[in-house]
Amino acid sequence: MTSTIEPEVGKARRRKEDERLITGRTRWTDNLTLPGMLHLAVLRSPFAHAKIVSIDVTEAKSAPGVVAVFTGKDLDPESAIGMPCAWPITPDMKSPRRPILASDTVNFAGESVAVVVARTSAEAHDALEAIDVDYDELPVVLGLENALAEGAPLVHEELGTNQNAVWVFDSADAGTGSSVEDAISTAEKSGIVLKRRFRQQRLVPAFMEPRACVVDPTGSQLVMWSATQVPHILKTMTAATLGLPEHKVRVIAPDVGGGFGGKIAVLPEEMMSTLIAQRLGKPVKWTESRSETMVAAHHGRDQIQDLTITANRDGTVTGLKVELLADMGAYLGLVGPGVPILGAFMFNAIYKFPAYHFACTNVFTNTTLTDAYRGAGRPEATFGIERIMDELAVELGMDPMELREKNWIKHEEFPFTTVAGLTYDSGNYEAATQKAKELFDYDGLRREQKERRDSGDPVQLGIGISTFTEMCGLAPSRVLGSLDYAAGGWEHAEIRVLPTGKIEVITGASAHGQGHETAWSQIVADKLGVPFEDIEVIHGDTQSSHKGMDTYGSRSLVVGGIAVVKAADKVLAKAKPIAAHLMECSEDDLEFEAGKFSVKGTDSSTSIQDIAWAVFSAHNLPDGVEPSLDSADTFDPENFSFPHGTHLCAAEVDTETGRVRLRSYVCVDDVGVVVNPLIVEGQVHGGLAQGIAQALFEEAVHDEGGTLTTGTFADYLLPSAADLPSFTTDRTETPSTTNPLGAKGVGEAGTIASTPAVVNAVVDAVRHFGVDDIEMPLTPMRVWHAVRHGSSAAGGLGSEAGGGLGSIDATGGAQ
Repeated sequence: MTSTIEPEVGKARRRKEDERLITGRTRWTDNLTLPGMLHLAVLRSPFAHAKIVSIDVTEAKSAPGVVAVFTGKDLDPESAIGMPCAWPITPDMKSPRRPILASDTVNFAGESVAVVVARTSAEAHDALEAIDVDYDELPVVLGLENALAEGAPLVHEELGTNQNAVWVFDSADAGTGSSVEDAISTAEKSGIVLKRRFRQQRLVPAFMEPRACVVDPTGSQLVMWSATQVPHILKTMTAATLGLPEHKVRVIAPDVGGGFGGKIAVLPEEMMSTLIAQRLGKPVKWTESRSETMVAAHHGRDQIQDLTITANRDGTVTGLKVELLADMGAYLGLVGPGVPILGAFMFNAIYKFPAYHFACTNVFTNTTLTDAYRGAGRPEATFGIERIMDELAVELGMDPMELREKNWIKHEEFPFTTVAGLTYDSGNYEAATQKAKELFDYDGLRREQKERRDSGDPVQLGIGISTFTEMCGLAPSRVLGSLDYAAGGWEHAEIRVLPTGKIEVITGASAHGQGHETAWSQIVADKLGVPFEDIEVIHGDTQSSHKGMDTYGSRSLVVGGIAVVKAADKVLAKAKPIAAHLMECSEDDLEFEAGKFSVKGTDSSTSIQDIAWAVFSAHNLPDGVEPSLDSADTFDPENFSFPHGTHLCAAEVDTETGRVRLRSYVCVDDVGVVVNPLIVEGQVHGGLAQGIAQALFEEAVHDEGGTLTTGTFADYLLPSAADLPSFTTDRTETPSTTNPLGAKGVGEAGTIASTPAVVNAVVDAVRHFGVDDIEMPLTPMRVWHAVRHGSSAAGGLGSEAGGGLGSIDATGGAQ
């Protein structure tokens, strides 16, 4: 018998799933080939807004290898409900029906209008060219303020408006604080009132594996394989959308090549594939091209943020007012309307605001819909508050770190209920900041910055700060219910103890690269005292893992992992009376450690493996005890978890060319108790890359006709490892008090914190040229214009100066 001596939790184990992933010895959705399988190719509209006058598919039907061609009129009667939106944020939210295939009107460039079914993928795509669609173009509306202007073209004529919904939170009304208008009135007389507008550009999730699905209707169940983050949600929504009996639908998410929120949707193509598979009685496969991903998968961000902050002359903040415009695109995504609302609770961040007002207006435009993208509302909020804190520091003549320290929640004040109504359970912003400053050499870099400025060095140095917190572990079901979200935030796990003492862990948190198989194995190894290698983690199949709410919102460990912990506790509770019976002692005399039940004060013991075999044989069990150790738990969190950290960025800006080089980047994060440091490092590094990419590189740009002009990676600028600096990362640890692991989420921290740190650094470098903002991404052209003409020119460039300008500089800038 083998027992685990050294604790697994906290050990930097290499991920057990990586051997198959890195070597390609795995199964992606597009790898699947079923007997008699047919292939789908989708025809997409080249226009952002147009009436469909006619669709002629005659020639396409006779093309080589073509089995069938479907238009919206062919499929629409079977899908009258349209695509689902699970988050009606207000009772009067306008929710236009999104068809699976457009039959009357197209509302964004890339909307699907017809689908070819052929024997091979190549034949299906070739036949698309034979479809003749006659469009009658309609006026296009782009841009949030344009869409709300009087007389603007309407995306959906039947709605009579482009305004989707208005959602408001006011601390005075909620009883969590005082009136912002009173704070503004007071500050106008004796303090500071500062207003700023920030732009969150539109981003493409750009996951490694394009979306795909395979549907097999030939068995007793309809089986769908999908490159999805949410197999359980997809199963339920497929049944509800298409009117199928849910017990006859099985969804499998095999290994998935990334998601970042971009695979949280329920797709028209998944519904289309299901309908066509049922119609033809044969398996079908749809795999999108990369260019389809860019135009038809959902986008992220795209907000205008108007912030007003008030403060006393000594730097004490007194109020915060946030007014958002958020672009929904042409339709509503599965959770898209609620994404800005998640940010509503985070604009106040780590600061003790006595008054707070938040209002968000969601808007329709003739663009691809927006939905969750890594961080989902919290990066946008962190960007806004961390940018305006820097601006307030300048207005007050204070060091921006000093201003933050003056206003943040002190470690002895936890638990702390914020002005937004959330209770932060634990944290220590002082400790994380002190460690970050030491690693960064904050004071030394400030001295160098002054020397460069005094000498007129053409390469100026800027220092950017981001002290952040976020709410992870989405989410307590009652909170989601209060926000009108359609589902809960619980998670399910099961543990099966096999006869030989090996363990199967079944989790509803379906991974797409996060390392669940390794982390869950470490947790169970410690709880049950079995070797790490003896544990298998099963996920992603709604037949074997029948319950779950899936993976997003940094919820896997702090919700799904806790369900695993609680299921393991139940295994031990079942094993204890059996162990007492086998050793002929009282349960009260037993203790459990390192995989063994022992009689206190004696050498008598029995292992979990011995008990597993005794249960399997069932020859000698206590009366009334079932022969099973298998256990399950469904965990619904009481609260969010609140990781935090301090991120510091030093940026060098060449004032003659606008080139930005990230000289150093330091982050100290507090994610509570760490299960696997290697996994945490990977999550932080990946998050930093995405957040820095928003600051410097990425932007989805449309021309005046609504065509995406950044529809390839030649135009949409993604950084590689060579374009980013080496990161200095470290951690502090204040355990969460709301879960037995003491863990907090980590999956989105890097993305949330890094964008404002980088932008603050660049603005800090060129502020003495009259610059107080530069619109993201901070391309060399925008930075150069800002240096010469001030913020008005940099912010006024608009999408014409978007991502994709010039080549990448290997040290981290673009030129």
